[in-house]
Amino acid sequence: MSADTQRTTSRDIEVCRIPSGEKITLPAQTQVVITQALGGSYTILVPSQAGLFRVEARDADAIGHAPVVTPEAPANTPLEDLVWSQLRTCYDPEIPINIVDLGLVYSVAIQPAATGSHVTVQMTLTAPGCGMGPIIASEARQKILTVEGVSGADVDLVWEPAWAPERISPEGRQKLGMA
Repeated sequence: MSADTQRTTSRDIEVCRIPSGEKITLPAQTQVVITQALGGSYTILVPSQAGLFRVEARDADAIGHAPVVTPEAPANTPLEDLVWSQLRTCYDPEIPINIVDLGLVYSVAIQPAATGSHVTVQMTLTAPGCGMGPIIASEARQKILTVEGVSGADVDLVWEPAWAPERISPEGRQKLGMA
């Protein structure tokens, strides 16, 4: 959902500058505007810092939101489907489309392991120089690790083939008004 809601931070929070990935701490009582609220993370405009920042789900309370709770999957859902479902909850902070529909996820591989399954994801970014890449990859990894039956996960950023707008799914194109 897109928000455009003005808020005041209720406590100090660590945020990540978009697109550089630089982390800073916003003090309590900072005026912010929520510009995007998707997948449990938030993109905020901070007028006093002249820029956009990402707020992680764990800090949602500081901007007046409750953390997003992932619904339980139906019994007998294949593990690969659960992983893809989790990846659809990860968003580029500048584009209101999940990383799957944006065409950033190239592959998901699942290997049996002694204590569960190990998931390896290959994904890319819309631009190689984006400082948010490691943050998006880390979020994807963390969400995959919440899937029952997954004991390990790696999310690798790759640059071949290069991302192109043609990789956007029909659902993503519709959300962007490209359909």
